[in-house]
Amino acid sequence: MAEIVAIKPPEGPVIARLDKGVLRLTLANPPANALSLAVMAALSAELDHAKANKSVRVIVLAAAGKVFCAGHDLKEMTARRADADKGKAFFEHTFSACAGLMQAIVRHPLPIIAEVDGLATAAGLQLVASCDLAIASHEATFCTPGVNIGLFCSTPMVALSRNVSRKHAMEMLLTGETIDAATAKEFGLVNRVVPREYLNQIVTKYAQTIASKSSLVVKTGKEAFYAQAEMGLADAYAYTGRIMVENMLARDAEEGIGAFIGKRKPEWTDD
Repeated sequence: MAEIVAIKPPEGPVIARLDKGVLRLTLANPPANALSLAVMAALSAELDHAKANKSVRVIVLAAAGKVFCAGHDLKEMTARRADADKGKAFFEHTFSACAGLMQAIVRHPLPIIAEVDGLATAAGLQLVASCDLAIASHEATFCTPGVNIGLFCSTPMVALSRNVSRKHAMEMLLTGETIDAATAKEFGLVNRVVPREYLNQIVTKYAQTIASKSSLVVKTGKEAFYAQAEMGLADAYAYTGRIMVENMLARDAEEGIGAFIGKRKPEWTDD
């Protein structure tokens, strides 16, 4: 059995473990696993470190406890209303840090899979929606409840509306109601819904399948996917055409196509 390497001490707000090319980042700040500034900083740091670690090929984002992530730390934010500016600077800093984290996930060169077991609400749902793939247990639930507490989920809306249809996004945003995992799959927020006892096993299988591919090709594809999604049709085809040409000239494309023709297993060099 391959050795599992602990990347940082277990007492931190994010626990990182690497096994067979899959880096598992676990939010470990129960019961809410709220996205305090400390948690967002720790998660951002782990994502940055992963870029420089050639042993990491896929990232799984999970959580300890019954709640995947309850969103921003409202107690932390409320305490800053006592500041001279009534918390304005702190609020700006918090939402800016969150936006930076979500964009870092989307722009990260490695695929990131959300493993969701429990409630993902507000910025926690935003976290799920920002990942490349999301696999949930049957017990997972999702909501954007800001409208219920006088704070519309405007920033979570960015990621949510890029995953689900406008009508479904507005339904969640305007009602603030919780949806179950099956509805989340129907809406397009998650890829698969599986029994809790098999969640980790299935996520690991997905991650290891992706980890077995050329990291250069996966990085190229992820970057191109999000870039073309923001373009008009003609520009998207022109852009992806250039990407295909560059990809064809890569060593791994030559190796992969040659292996396919020769009916053998490719040997990736990741370049």
